[in-house]
Amino acid sequence: MDKNLGWLMADNSRLLRRAFEERVRTTGITAPQARLLLALERAPGENQAFYADLLEVEPISLCRMVDRMEDSGLVERRPNPTDRRARLLHLTKRALGEIARIRAALDGLLDRMVEGLSPREQDELVRMLQVVTANLTPAGEAREIAHG
Repeated sequence: MDKNLGWLMADNSRLLRRAFEERVRTTGITAPQARLLLALERAPGENQAFYADLLEVEPISLCRMVDRMEDSGLVERRPNPTDRRARLLHLTKRALGEIARIRAALDGLLDRMVEGLSPREQDELVRMLQVVTANLTPAGEAREIAHG
């Protein structure tokens, strides 16, 4: 096994995150806010702890970010029907327009990332990365990733 594989994967992740941040910055939304909006689009109606874990940020940091985003009309906290103490996060109609702007800013990023790979190679890369993800994911988290 090539000992550089882990470093290569980490470096690719860093480069992808940097490209994401540069493109999103043009929308006037911060990269963490964009990541939260995209996460809410994929998995709406969860509590803040869920999104803090998903985005790998401290719950208090996410809470402050949600406060600002709620004030600007991008997200809303709704009561949890099964737990009156808890609130669930949802996108607002305004957020849908912002997500469209984020996606437009990101347009072409994934194509650039896989440039030079045939469609078959791209499919194989996805398959292999899914195996790596499964191998590195603790058993209890596997269900969340599959549905997240």
